[in-house]
Amino acid sequence: MSVHLVFCTCPDSRVATGIAETLVNEGLAACVSQLPGMTSIYRWQGAICRSREVQLLIKTGSGQSQAAMERIKALHPFELPEILVVEATSGLPAYLDWVQAETRKDV
Repeated sequence: MSVHLVFCTCPDSRVATGIAETLVNEGLAACVSQLPGMTSIYRWQGAICRSREVQLLIKTGSGQSQAAMERIKALHPFELPEILVVEATSGLPAYLDWVQAETRKDV
């Protein structure tokens, strides 16, 4: 099993904190870092948009990344939330072990 990093943008700190706390409380993430104050520029429904957002960096075990994505979709207010999953190909072994331990189904 490996560790996945899930990227998700949120419209504000309230939504970001709610998603982060839910994922950690439910064992779907070992840790969620919030990066407030970012600006996203994107095209949506034919228009160029600019939004202030909060970036979530969600650390989870590969066995929980699908469940984490589904939970984010259920909690997120956006019609099409950004949810990107990247596999960590290396890292501090003790940290990777901790992420795996915190996101096992029996935690």
